[in-house]
Amino acid sequence: MVEKNITTKIQVINYTELEESEKKLVDLAKEATQSSYTPYSHFNVGAGLLLETGEMIKGSNQENAAFAGICAERSAIYNAGANHPGVDIEAIAVAAFQNGDFLEEPCPPCGVCRQAMLEFEKNAKHPIRVLLVGRDKIYRLESVASLLPLSFTEF
Repeated sequence: MVEKNITTKIQVINYTELEESEKKLVDLAKEATQSSYTPYSHFNVGAGLLLETGEMIKGSNQENAAFAGICAERSAIYNAGANHPGVDIEAIAVAAFQNGDFLEEPCPPCGVCRQAMLEFEKNAKHPIRVLLVGRDKIYRLESVASLLPLSFTEF
C-alpha cells in the first residue's frame, strides 16, 4: 500500500492585510449578496471576479421553486465567459450573508462551483486567486486547484 497526503495552503488574514484590489473585490462580493434571490434558503451568497483587464464582475445565487438555481460563483464566472470571452479571471472573492449578518466563518464553494471554477483556471493556464470571506477573517488561497484536489480535468 502507498499512502499519499494532500495539503492545502490557506492564509488566514483580515481585511486590512489585503491588497487594494483584493479589498475592492471583497467589497464587491459582499455587495453582491444583496442581489441574491433566495426565498427558500434565505442564504445569500455573493461573488466578485477580478478580470485580467482590471474590470470587476459580480454574481449572486438565484433560487427558484424547482430548486434548479445557480450559485453566486457560477453566476459570476458564466457572466464573465458570456460577456468577456477570452478574458482571463485573476481572482474571485466569495461572501455569504444570513440572518442579518455575514457568516462568521468563510464559506467555501460547493463542488459544482469548484469544478466550474477549475475549468476556467485550466483554460487561463494560470492560477486564479481565491478569497473566502468571513465576518472577521478571510481565507486566501493561491489557486482554485487547491480547493479541489484530485480533480477531474480530462474530457
